Amino acid sequence: MSRPPPIRAPIRWLYGFGSVAYGVKDNGFSYFLMFYYNQVLGLPGSLAGTAILIAMVFDAISDPLVGYWSDNTHSRLGRRHPFMYASALPVAFVYFLLWNPPVEHLSQFGLFVYLTISAVLIRFFITLYEIPSTSIVAELTDDYDERTRLLSLRYMFGWVGGLTMAFLMWRVFMVQFGINAPTTFETYGIVGTAFMLIAIVASAGGLHGQIPHLKKPPVRQNHRVGQVVEDVRTTLSNKNFLALFVAGLFAAIGAGVSTNFNTYINTHFWEFTPEQVSWIVLSLFVSAVLAANLAPRITARFDKKASAIGIYGISIVYGALPVLLRLAGWFPDNHSPWLFPIMLFHQVTEVTFIIMFGIVQSSMLADIVEHSELSTGRREEGLFFAARTFAAKATSGIGAFFAGIALDLISFPRGATPGSVDPEVIFNLGLIYGPSLMVLYFLALLSITFYQITRRGHGDNVRVLSQREIGDSYGFEKNR
Repeated sequence: MSRPPPIRAPIRWLYGFGSVAYGVKDNGFSYFLMFYYNQVLGLPGSLAGTAILIAMVFDAISDPLVGYWSDNTHSRLGRRHPFMYASALPVAFVYFLLWNPPVEHLSQFGLFVYLTISAVLIRFFITLYEIPSTSIVAELTDDYDERTRLLSLRYMFGWVGGLTMAFLMWRVFMVQFGINAPTTFETYGIVGTAFMLIAIVASAGGLHGQIPHLKKPPVRQNHRVGQVVEDVRTTLSNKNFLALFVAGLFAAIGAGVSTNFNTYINTHFWEFTPEQVSWIVLSLFVSAVLAANLAPRITARFDKKASAIGIYGISIVYGALPVLLRLAGWFPDNHSPWLFPIMLFHQVTEVTFIIMFGIVQSSMLADIVEHSELSTGRREEGLFFAARTFAAKATSGIGAFFAGIALDLISFPRGATPGSVDPEVIFNLGLIYGPSLMVLYFLALLSITFYQITRRGHGDNVRVLSQREIGDSYGFEKNR
């Protein structure tokens, strides 16, 4: 393996662009899938939420397996590219099917089974792409700050992909076909399919030239299942990893509650029109750009752990504040001219914090790779980033399950038009939404305090590993 060349702008942008595929998928699962199957196709919220949760349970098995498989793959295309190339067409095909179910041929239970199978398959094929694609960051560079810069673009493009689809949904498809029309969501699925395919092929192909410079796995002497399981257990028992994984999981569930309720909150709680929501979505492009620029600056001044704690400390109260104030009667009502501009500003700032936390958390995860390698002798970027991918997918798994159960508990009507829902039901929707976010974000903040890798500690880890490689190389040459 030759020494990696300096990271130049085209590589940063191509690496980042690949996350458009995940952003499109995540936008669909987080914001519209529950709404589509529940409000448009008539599937009970509890069944829709259960289907999405079942898919997440499969993720709990497939994510670490794909990560481990990717870490230990020997091929002329390296460790990551075979998976990235192989995932492109299956991702596009299954995502199209997810949004175009043959409803006329399915009973309610049949629709539940269809959603479950489609959700399981699309999550698996996205895993096949996203884990190897994201993991490359720890191979492209071991620089503490460069990793944050790369992941800033990764997150920015992920959000740009998702927001583009959301804007098209609210501004074009819903206006053209209607909020509760099946054609709206079928068209959304077709366009999303095209975006995902382009992003995967362009990013994987664009990074193809980096293959000779990426890390190669050691030749394993023991392939027994028991040894493989023990290796995975040892790697994932890293205390810094556990702190980060639990924090990311709570944060993702909180985001999942927020996103799965988002369409209900915007259309029924605040009673915004599709055009108004489209302006909110458009404004969030500012959040993606702000976060991508602010996160590297903050972590260059403070350690990543301190940056993450500060960001989430603010988010605990700020995210749910408008809903809590409305429930207390201290916020503008839905007919006030002040409501929309206040919520526009709130959404931009809140999402900026959310994206920044994701960037910093992923950069912290990349630094665990060297910390783990010191004790295990194995570089397992894929296995660690499988945990990040799993936590991110919990947004539409556990979050959707919670949202689906909650909607049935408060008897939220299916196919309801904005302004027609009982005020008590709307109040209960806000009562579940606000406090649950605060509790989940607090648990995320508490978990991340157990992470211990600092800038200086990471630098020491890199130096020790570098000296170890030089020693191994010298020993090899001496014994030739």
